[in-house]
Amino acid sequence: MRIAAVQHDIAWEDRAANHAALAGPVARAVDEGAGLVLLSETFSTGFSMTPGIGEPEGGSSAQWLVAQARQHGVWVGGSCAEVAPGETLPHNSFVLAGPDGTVHRYRKQHPFTYAGEHERFRAGTQSVTVQVGDLRVSLFVCYDLRFADVFWDLAPDTDVYLVPANWPAARREHWTTLLRARAIENQAYVVGVNRVGTAGDGTQHSGDSRIISPLGELLAEAGDGETVLLADVDAGEVTRVRERFPFLADRS
Repeated sequence: MRIAAVQHDIAWEDRAANHAALAGPVARAVDEGAGLVLLSETFSTGFSMTPGIGEPEGGSSAQWLVAQARQHGVWVGGSCAEVAPGETLPHNSFVLAGPDGTVHRYRKQHPFTYAGEHERFRAGTQSVTVQVGDLRVSLFVCYDLRFADVFWDLAPDTDVYLVPANWPAARREHWTTLLRARAIENQAYVVGVNRVGTAGDGTQHSGDSRIISPLGELLAEAGDGETVLLADVDAGEVTRVRERFPFLADRS
């Protein structure tokens, strides 16, 4: 399957503007043969912790992802602030919409306490792996990347890790290093999509999105501008790498 990583800027807290701006890149990715298109973390608002920023679960951001997936006949995903029924604080929810209208949700398990996300967002409690064609795809969000144990736990049943982010430029070397480490140590593809531009709170973002092979090779990489990365990923390659180098079996 060809996967597209859409590296994009985000209009601060303006869902309609972001939906309009991202329709073109999604369409271009599909035109280039993508079967799965990944957007950034909080693609429709930016990484805002303004009280009330959450929308109802299944709100306009999720509806937009579903509509794009249906329109193009592909998988489309990104994270957004969603308030689950009966709750008051939102989750940072990775919503992955399928071409048939199915929706899968992963709720970010590790709020970014350094910036106070844990005070404004609820932490998720469960990992999520989705069957996408012949690929087993595990979902994570940004700061989760620093916690290798959850990636390790899912490795035997994962071909591709998806990691949308709003990772600050000040720690860009951490971002690129950890993405590659998660691919090498788990012998799986990693698709990391980071935003570019300046957030409403002044945080700078450098992009540096990556698609990385199970051997840690860079299949596609971006600098600090808006762009669409594309790479072909193959579940059979994950199997071949793990059979040739049976490192996962030595974990205890």
